[in-house]
Amino acid sequence: MFRYVMVAMHRHQLNALHTWLATPRRKPLVVRGARQVGKSTLVRLFCEAVGRPLVTVNLERHADLAEAFERLRAPRTLLNLIEATADAPISEHTVLFIDEIQAAPAALATLRYFFEELPNQPVIAAGSLMEFTLAERPNPMPVGRVSYLHMGPMTFTEFLHGHGMEGLAKWVDGFEWSSRGAAVNPVLHGRLLEALRLYQFVGGMPEAVSVSHESSSLRAVRDIQAGIIETYRDDFQKYAARRDLVRMLRVFNFAARQAGHKVKYSNISAGDQSATVRRDIELLAMARVISKVTHSHCSGLPLQAEAQERVFKLIFLDVGLMNALCGLSWSVLASRSATDLINAGTTAEQFIGQHLQHLLADRPNRELTYWLREGRSNNAELDYVAEFGGRIVPIEVKAGRSGTMKSLHQFAMERQSSLAVRFDAQPPSLQAVAADVRSGSSSKRVRYRLLSLPLYLVERLPSILNAVG
Repeated sequence: MFRYVMVAMHRHQLNALHTWLATPRRKPLVVRGARQVGKSTLVRLFCEAVGRPLVTVNLERHADLAEAFERLRAPRTLLNLIEATADAPISEHTVLFIDEIQAAPAALATLRYFFEELPNQPVIAAGSLMEFTLAERPNPMPVGRVSYLHMGPMTFTEFLHGHGMEGLAKWVDGFEWSSRGAAVNPVLHGRLLEALRLYQFVGGMPEAVSVSHESSSLRAVRDIQAGIIETYRDDFQKYAARRDLVRMLRVFNFAARQAGHKVKYSNISAGDQSATVRRDIELLAMARVISKVTHSHCSGLPLQAEAQERVFKLIFLDVGLMNALCGLSWSVLASRSATDLINAGTTAEQFIGQHLQHLLADRPNRELTYWLREGRSNNAELDYVAEFGGRIVPIEVKAGRSGTMKSLHQFAMERQSSLAVRFDAQPPSLQAVAADVRSGSSSKRVRYRLLSLPLYLVERLPSILNAVG
C-alpha cells in the first residue's frame, strides 16, 4: 500500500511543547494517545520549528535497546548506547525521543532517573496501548517525575489547515462573540458545513487527512482507514496477552457501531461475565481507543463526584474510523442535508464528544459526563454535560426547535440552569426559552438562555461561553 506523508501539519499540541521546553527544570514528557494520531510527527515538527536536532529510538524496532532499558537505570549509560545505535551525538541541545516505549515497560520507570540525574536533557517518550502492557507487566510509574501531554485525532480546524482550507480555519480560530451576537455570512456558513461533511467521512487521523488532501480519492481514504483499523486489531492480539481477543474485538466494534448508546454488557458479549467485559472496556478506554461518557447527577462540581460508574455510553476514537467501521459511504453522507446529518445516527454526537475531549484534554477531570433521567414518566437524556469557567453547561446535539427540547427543559428545571448549549446546523444565536415542565402532578415554568451553535464552532465553545457571560 502506498503511504502518504503529510508535508505540513498544524497541531495544537505544538504550543504545549514550546511551553514544556521553556520550563525550568522540566520533566521528561510522555505523549499519550492512540496509535497513528500523529505523536511521532508532532515531535519531529516541533524540533524543526525550534531548530533542535532530534535523535529517535524506537524500542519496538531495537530489541537490544529495549532490553537495556529493562535492566539499566543509569541514564548516561543509556545515552551512550543510544548514540551508538543512532550513530548520532546527543547533547543537552538535542531532543531525545523514545518512541514505542510500551515495548519496554521498565523504560517508563527509567524516565525518573533522567529527571533526577540529567535534568537539562530534553526527553520525550510516546507509546501506544501502554495500558495493555502495564496491565500484564506492572512496573512502578515515575510519579511526580514526568509530565504528560494527551493527544487525539486532528480537530476540525486542524483538518481545515491540513486540507489547505486556511481561510476557513483562520475564520473559525478567530471567531468571537460580541455583545450583538455573531452573524455568519451564509456563503461562509455553507462552505463550513460542506467541509464538516467531508471531515465526518475522512475524520482526524493524520494519514487519512493527508491522502484526502493530496489525492482527493475517497476510495484511498477508506483504504487508509481500513489499514488503521487492522493495525488496532493486530495490536490487540499483540498486547492483550491472556485476555480474550474475540471479546475485545466485540468491544471495539460495539463502541463504533453503538456510539452514544447506553452500554449493556449483555449486548456486547452475552456469554461473558459483566466484570470481564467491563475490564476490556476499561483497557480500551485507558488506551484512548474508545472513551466512556459516564452518567452524573450533575448537582454540583466536580461533575465526576456524582458519576454513576455503572451507567455510561461510549464514543469512538475518531468519527472517520467510526463511519468506516459502520460502513457509512460517502454517497450516504453527501445525500443528506446538514440538518439530517445532525439528527440521523450518532455522527454529530461523536463529533462533539471527540472535540470536547480535546477541550478538556489538559484537565485533571477530563472525563466526559452526561445526564440521564429514567423513570416511569418524564424520561430525559442530555448528550453531554461539561464544566467551563466554573459553570455547569448542559449540551444537546440536534436541530430541534425549543418546543421539542424536553430534556433540556427538564435539566434546567431540576438543576436551575440559566444557560444551555445546543449544537445544530444553524448559524449561531442566543435566545430566551420559556417552557412548562411537568413536576409531579403539576407543572413548573422554566426559563433559561439557549446558545445555539453550528457544530464547526465547538472548538470556540469556552471563548463563546465566556463572552456570553
